[in-house]
Amino acid sequence: MQTELSKTLGVEHAVFGFTPFPAVAAAISRAGGFGVLGAVRYTAPDELKRDLDWIEAHVDEKPYGLDVVMPAKKVEGVTEADVEAMIPEGHRQFVKDTLAKYGVPELAEGEASGWRITGWMEQVARNQLDVAFDYPIRLLANALGSPPADVVARAHERNVLVAALAGSARHAVKHKEGGIDIVVAQGYEAGGHTGDIASMVLTPEVVDAVDPLPVLAAGGIGSGQQVAAALALGAQGVWLGSIWLTTTEAELPSPKLIEKLLAAGSGDTVRSRALTGKPARQLRTEWTDAWDSADGPGTLPMPLQGLLVADAVSRIQKYEVEPLLGTPVGQIVGRMTSERSVQAVFDDLTRGFEKAVDRINRIAGRSGQ
Repeated sequence: MQTELSKTLGVEHAVFGFTPFPAVAAAISRAGGFGVLGAVRYTAPDELKRDLDWIEAHVDEKPYGLDVVMPAKKVEGVTEADVEAMIPEGHRQFVKDTLAKYGVPELAEGEASGWRITGWMEQVARNQLDVAFDYPIRLLANALGSPPADVVARAHERNVLVAALAGSARHAVKHKEGGIDIVVAQGYEAGGHTGDIASMVLTPEVVDAVDPLPVLAAGGIGSGQQVAAALALGAQGVWLGSIWLTTTEAELPSPKLIEKLLAAGSGDTVRSRALTGKPARQLRTEWTDAWDSADGPGTLPMPLQGLLVADAVSRIQKYEVEPLLGTPVGQIVGRMTSERSVQAVFDDLTRGFEKAVDRINRIAGRSGQ
């Protein structure tokens, strides 16, 4: 599963694996792919440094990258406290009432939320980059599209490629104009923040729009057959996220959540603003239903919604309140039916890819060549 891009980065397979878990990122790179650590949950630079140190010690000198969340336009002088003050009291009361309805216990006195997403705030992401650029990362990806121009320049000074996610060809062209090196065409099927266009339509549109920039296909991909399809559509690799959630190296906080993922079908996800304020695909739960209900107050824009629900999400996860328990995940969840190692996932991907290529060769009359 090699392409020009994978050869440039020195990896065996053109499989880019996004994950919030250092052990998964390192395992992806060791297996011949390209591990990308999601940084959004790191609110303190020392925490990110600790985990990058760990990756360095366990990646066997294979390349890896970092994914941040940064707006393209810089906002000066806004603190977390400023943002917190913008949250309406009615929304806070809705959270309290919903948690009380399901009997969700409070966190212990003095216990901080383990799920703060202040990483959505630009200064936090910049602090993450101050740490990351001291490490030999080969790729910087931004989940919100093109990062600020000075960040792109800073990465290029260090010979770090910059990737940006796009949900439409129009967005992809803006990324190209902003000096991005790789465009990740993320289709509607993807977990987390995603747009309205399905991967089969989006990938070739983006490939044509940004040629000759390399494109990674993302969204609902979790088999070798799909990898082959993505390359046939013109992509130079695939960007996989959800498939790693049920690997044995992952560190999901709840056994019940793992059970829900393994039992879920491809129709058991929903695009909801409940988690961050932007449409994000996740398991459909009674929590997402409550926020998407006409009886609710409606979600707040990013980053207000994420700050509003941070403590609630931590409580739901800690106490494993099953009706409310969920996570961002794509429609590929229907294929995630057992816990496997990262290496086992790669073995399955390569076998499926070979079968798909052999099938196409037979159809084209090239069998045995």
